[in-house]
Amino acid sequence: MKVAHGVADGSVTLAFRGWRTQDVQPGQVFTTAAGMVRVDAVAVVASEDITDEEARLAGWPDAERLRRRLATEGDTYRVELSYAGPDPRIALRESADLTADDVAELDRRLERLDRAAAHGPWTLHYLELIREHPQRRAPDLAEMVGRETAPFKIDVRKLKNLGLTVSFPVGYELSPRGRAYLAGTTRKPPPL
Repeated sequence: MKVAHGVADGSVTLAFRGWRTQDVQPGQVFTTAAGMVRVDAVAVVASEDITDEEARLAGWPDAERLRRRLATEGDTYRVELSYAGPDPRIALRESADLTADDVAELDRRLERLDRAAAHGPWTLHYLELIREHPQRRAPDLAEMVGRETAPFKIDVRKLKNLGLTVSFPVGYELSPRGRAYLAGTTRKPPPL
């Protein structure tokens, strides 16, 4: 997260990673807590060639400390990064003026997530659970639905990607869009 915030404010333009195989490609854009981060270039470098200035541009105080952190069996990759704009989910989650077509499209997308889930339909249950327990710890919510925390959080991230929830340091809340969706849908969750 520190790197993402540095990219957003311009203080970080590089990252160095030790990988067995290249993990990112130029042109890839990632959604982070600080907005969108783009990979501009990737190259294998010798760790001993990293300068103190490059280390500072990667958020490290000096090259020696960075090199110690990179000690791996793989290659050292120099990744050039740039800020690609704000997280589009923020504007999406604030858009609460849903038309009947918007609600129908969300119904379709949530039904598709429900059909694809090995654990059965979950989307409406999770939205209602989050509405009833705002900013409750994810492990507590996961326990309420009989799931492990990590897969529960992955599912909630799918709702966040649709602009329906907001994540906090502890727990979640429905976004304005999520509240509007629940008010507008005619879908009913199947019995647990």
